[in-house]
Amino acid sequence: MDLIARSQLEDPLVAAREATADMLSNRARNFSLPQPFYNDARLFALDMQEIFEKEWLFAGMTCEIPAKGNFMTLDIGDNPVIVVRGAEGKVHAFHNVCRHRGSRLCVKDKGKVAKLVCGYHQWTYELDGRLLFAGSDMGGDFDLASYGLKPVNVRTAGGFMFINLADEPPAIDDFLVTLEHYLEPYQMEHVKVAAESSIVEQANWKLVVENNRECYHCNGAHPELLNSLQEFDDTDDPRATPAYKALVARKQTDWDFDHVPWQLKRFGKRNRLTRTPLLDGTVSMTLDGQPGCKKLMGRLTNPDMGSLRILHLPNSWNHFMGDHAVVFRVLPLGPQQTVVTTKWLVHKDAVAGVDYDPEQLRRVWDATNDQDRRLAEENQRGINSLAYQPGPYSQTYEFGVIDFIDWYSERMLSNLGHEVPSLHLAQG
Repeated sequence: MDLIARSQLEDPLVAAREATADMLSNRARNFSLPQPFYNDARLFALDMQEIFEKEWLFAGMTCEIPAKGNFMTLDIGDNPVIVVRGAEGKVHAFHNVCRHRGSRLCVKDKGKVAKLVCGYHQWTYELDGRLLFAGSDMGGDFDLASYGLKPVNVRTAGGFMFINLADEPPAIDDFLVTLEHYLEPYQMEHVKVAAESSIVEQANWKLVVENNRECYHCNGAHPELLNSLQEFDDTDDPRATPAYKALVARKQTDWDFDHVPWQLKRFGKRNRLTRTPLLDGTVSMTLDGQPGCKKLMGRLTNPDMGSLRILHLPNSWNHFMGDHAVVFRVLPLGPQQTVVTTKWLVHKDAVAGVDYDPEQLRRVWDATNDQDRRLAEENQRGINSLAYQPGPYSQTYEFGVIDFIDWYSERMLSNLGHEVPSLHLAQG
């Protein structure tokens, strides 16, 4: 038996891949997933390999690296990544791994550099990834051009930066064109991060996303958020009231007058954009529903923009209002551990303490994030029990969760090289 065949037999992920494909192919649709999807280390490794190393991920905002030499770092499982602004404003992304002996190049979350220099042996790279210096001791025939940084796919649109670790990433152009259009009124080249937080939730990343994809729990969990947020964002939602539908029609007329896009747009189950009103009489996700920043974003002249909701699976949801925006990034840390990073954006000329109070700006989502953390962690603790078995989702209140689980199942099966069954064949 050759070495490759023997290593495949010994690799516990080989059996896990087949078991995972079998569970997904035969799962009861509209039910939560079997227990291993939420707590098994082998299945978590597959999530990282087949979802987070192959799908487009939200990395950060272009305003975080505004000038040449500005960089930010993030970790996709065991894969450290650098995103850096190069010459002529171009955004590059690289594996944060020196081509000498593999040390991380950039060890800070963000910063500004003239060149990318490895702190171990001072190998030096241009901002476009070319190796410039490796020391004279490498020998006269050493080919610098053969040892540039390994690139990571990166795309930008509407102020968002997306990365993909795969050699052949899936298409994303249609979504990016629409994202650029919907964020044009915000003039994203003129925003900044006013506040930022990261919290670690002791829960599987899918539970974190599932919790976000429904507001079934909101009445019992989120008093601060419900000072401004509607529980639904679509007039076709069976829970939508006549008063909500009338409010939507009125606001859409206003948004049309201001040339601000609002129509619901879907790109499969992965991406969703829609603008929906906040509660009548409120204009922002603040405790009192009033603007958290006096200086409005972009070209907007009216704070009453509702919330432009943007979903990007597997790791981001976002709210854009007239006065500020809140963007969220989810990154798995382990089978039962996830980091959720939240950033509050305002106009770049807004002055802290004059135009906005950072603590007031973040109060609603700080509270909501902590409430969601507790919910996800309790969900995880229950799922770990021997009593857990998949339970039914509400098709009325939890259709967003159903869509997420369908998307996850389809992408996992496809990336594993298995046929995706017709959804109607696997009803619960």
